[in-house]
Amino acid sequence: MVIPTSHERIERVPAWIKRVTQDINFSPGYDAVFWNPPQSEKYTFKHARPPKPQSARIYEAHVGISSPELRITTYKEFTYHTLPRIKRLGYNVIQLMAIMEHAYYASFGYQINSFFAASSRFGTPEDLKELVDTAHEMGLTVLLDMVHSHASKNTIDGLNQFDGTDHLYFHEGAKGRHEQWDSRLFNYGNHEVLRFLLSNLRFWMDEYRFDGFRFDGVTSMLYTHHGIGTGFSGGYHEYFGPNVDEDGVVYLMLANEMLHSLYPNCITIAEDVSGMPALCIALSLGGIGFDYRLAMAIPDMYIKWLKEKEDSEWDMGALCFTLINRRHGEKTIAYAESHDQALVGDKSLLMWLCDKELYTNMSILSAYTSVIERGLSLHKMIRLITHGLGGEGYLNFEGNEFGHPEWLDFPRDGNNNSYWYARRQFNLPDDDMLRYKFLNDFDGKMQWTEEKYGWLHSDQAYVSLKNELDKVIVFERAGLLWIFNFHPTKSFTDYRVGIEAAGTYQIVLDTDDPAFGGFGRNAKGTRFFTTPFEWNGRKNFLQTYLPTRTAIVLALESTL
Repeated sequence: MVIPTSHERIERVPAWIKRVTQDINFSPGYDAVFWNPPQSEKYTFKHARPPKPQSARIYEAHVGISSPELRITTYKEFTYHTLPRIKRLGYNVIQLMAIMEHAYYASFGYQINSFFAASSRFGTPEDLKELVDTAHEMGLTVLLDMVHSHASKNTIDGLNQFDGTDHLYFHEGAKGRHEQWDSRLFNYGNHEVLRFLLSNLRFWMDEYRFDGFRFDGVTSMLYTHHGIGTGFSGGYHEYFGPNVDEDGVVYLMLANEMLHSLYPNCITIAEDVSGMPALCIALSLGGIGFDYRLAMAIPDMYIKWLKEKEDSEWDMGALCFTLINRRHGEKTIAYAESHDQALVGDKSLLMWLCDKELYTNMSILSAYTSVIERGLSLHKMIRLITHGLGGEGYLNFEGNEFGHPEWLDFPRDGNNNSYWYARRQFNLPDDDMLRYKFLNDFDGKMQWTEEKYGWLHSDQAYVSLKNELDKVIVFERAGLLWIFNFHPTKSFTDYRVGIEAAGTYQIVLDTDDPAFGGFGRNAKGTRFFTTPFEWNGRKNFLQTYLPTRTAIVLALESTL
């Protein structure tokens, strides 16, 4: 195009282009491609969208890292190899990251260049359509990680300075720059920007038949300070004062209202650290309209405790408070760790728990050391209590279900463009000689047990015991009795716990089951009988054996 004022000729990739490709041998920039394959090569969708799940058990995945091999995995490989694994584990929602085209692979997909283009590094648009359709055939809901909070600052293959100015899509000057992300910030008050972003949402829903979105960086969209250098105490002046970006709030309202009106079963999730009230309340009731928000304080707590506290210093009250500290009536996605905790500079939970012994003692032929025993036990307990107490949905990042070692680091100049840490080593849980299989099998048992009892879409839990001396937590949810003994050294015999519903109970989930790497100290088939005597505010009690660092979930025999 030619700029009218200066008559300067500039080249840009079309903003609405559906495919861009890169030839790194020629240029680091992306070139626009007119994608219109012959009818015989176009993918035809064969399967309807699955019903909206009552309980969202989300598997967060990145196509490019979904292989143990030192390379980029393709859409087709993900379809044929990773989707069956996700289905087998019992997850019912997939959240796909890094699909919208991004020039810098190491940005994890969060520096978008072309908003309407599916990343060509993984394959063709038809390959992505096959992936989504195959997931639907399996009954899996597919969400897209949607980045409307900012955009890449690239000019040649991005939206930045598209017409030669810095304010066509973005705010002018410093207001249009995110200093921490080194990216551009949209002007949500501009009609054409709204048209562009809303059309972008419809495009991904219609063209690729995604079932909804996880909106990234919502905190940055809600506030003019973008969350930079700002803490949130929960005071309402922080949510309804001059720091709120009203244009950003209105855009999110419009996006949610449009999506839920056109696609009634659509799911939208907000990544917001601020705790904005009514974020997950319908617009008609005065809210912003999301279905779920992410419980971002939970993984931060676990990492902080593992870094700074001895096991004996874990605060049962603080643990319960963090897990249940959410706005009643606004649904929350709980998680122990996501991709944020796996990025370079941090480590996965199992890496924090076991450290160097992951390299020497994860074989079943090696010594079952106290470090490995502790690591496997707490890994299972942390996930179980997060799943049962933390929210109305659950999320796991790809590979963390089996305690993926180390961290994520994409190829870049700083690591000699290595793929060593940009992969998921699915060979580990598939090896019967390695203890990773125990964590993988436990995660699957946990998901399928939720499928049967549906605690995620049940009322919030009733916590009847938080014993700081014994390090025991007891709660009830969905008719199940959950008992956790976090004590690092003590086991308890005939431990009395309260229960509201009388009857005979049996174990449906046991972290100490030998099938999950435990010692089997609670016999399968043990029957627990209630006694009609009030205990811890419940009408009945039962007594059980609580081995150190174990958890059990009990259900009425009639439900087995």
